[in-house]
Amino acid sequence: MEGECCSSSSSASATTTAEKRKPRQQQDKPYRGIRMRKWGKWVAEIREPNKRSRIWLGSYSTPIAAARAYDTAVFYLRGPSARLNFPDLIYHEDNLRDMSAASIRKKATEVGAQVDALQQTALHASEKNPNRVVPEKPDLNQYPTPESSDEE
Repeated sequence: MEGECCSSSSSASATTTAEKRKPRQQQDKPYRGIRMRKWGKWVAEIREPNKRSRIWLGSYSTPIAAARAYDTAVFYLRGPSARLNFPDLIYHEDNLRDMSAASIRKKATEVGAQVDALQQTALHASEKNPNRVVPEKPDLNQYPTPESSDEE
């Protein structure tokens, strides 16, 4: 009887521990392939297929930028069948195959940096003018344009 009691209590504690982890994990990792550093930056990296090495995709101030960098890299590594965070925002190119880890890193960090700049611009614009409407989903494939101070 003691074994039954202990096993049921340990399985109950395992269930509560797993339940406690789920909300934290979703909070820490809102997108696939990214994580949050202790100091608040979001980082992205991806493991190379059939290798133990990883491709570092950069450090970003927003989780969306890190997720877009990851999406770019996973798309170039695994092709159109890759599981993406934002499948409707990926830019399709013809030269998908035979890319080196360095060129994948370069493309992913370019996309991530563009998205990060757009996110930061939108954040600062909404802080300056709270009545201004900022689009929820900006076109992240375009370069940001600098805002002039004469507009206000």
